Amino acid sequence: MAFTADATSAVVEMTLHGGWSPHFGDQISACLRLCLAGPSVSVIIDLHHLDDPSGLSMPFWMAAWDRARLAASPVDLVFCLSGTSALGRRLRVAEGPRSQLFAGVAQARLAVATLVSPRDRLQARLAPRPECVRAARDLVKQACRAWDLSHLLLDTSLIASELASNAVEHARTDFVVTLFRQGGRLHVAVHDGAAGLPRLHRSAPAGPTASPRGRGLPLVHAIAAAWGAMPARGGKVVWATLT
Repeated sequence: MAFTADATSAVVEMTLHGGWSPHFGDQISACLRLCLAGPSVSVIIDLHHLDDPSGLSMPFWMAAWDRARLAASPVDLVFCLSGTSALGRRLRVAEGPRSQLFAGVAQARLAVATLVSPRDRLQARLAPRPECVRAARDLVKQACRAWDLSHLLLDTSLIASELASNAVEHARTDFVVTLFRQGGRLHVAVHDGAAGLPRLHRSAPAGPTASPRGRGLPLVHAIAAAWGAMPARGGKVVWATLT
């Protein structure tokens, strides 16, 4: 199983390889829970390489699709697979509201490309310089004022500072800061050019006695409603959600 995130379009792409089994379904569910918690409006699931000749996984996919569309912040699950496969045929004739099926990932990308309105997203590309951390905070201020989310300004600014500082100090590449609102949620995501995913070290101090810098992910973990990291094209995306 491989997945990549695109903070610009708020789309996650998931590609599955191997034979279907309940254990594999549990692994997929764990990834989908992360997608539903984070800054995603759509998840494209490529099923072309899933070995399920009898389409036995169909109930799993329909249940996952229902959970995604009925979530507090709905996420659109779309599937890529051959319409002539057993699974494709079963998904097409399923009763009730139906998921979207596409022959290829390129078609699915086009279909979901406009799901995030430009009015609900602010973005800035920044250089790996310390002064650009302030620019990330300025973007948060702009977003909170524009979207009447002043109650989230302090917490979001702290998180944006930590994520931007990590990009400057550790990735040392240009990075893109994205803010977008989704229902009553505010998402902040930082996409940098380093592939290694961050890990939470719970022994690091995150309380009021901690130093202004160095609190890192424990601070994000303490403040955010949810947070995570995903591989992305040319690097990774680290995100946090505030409510």
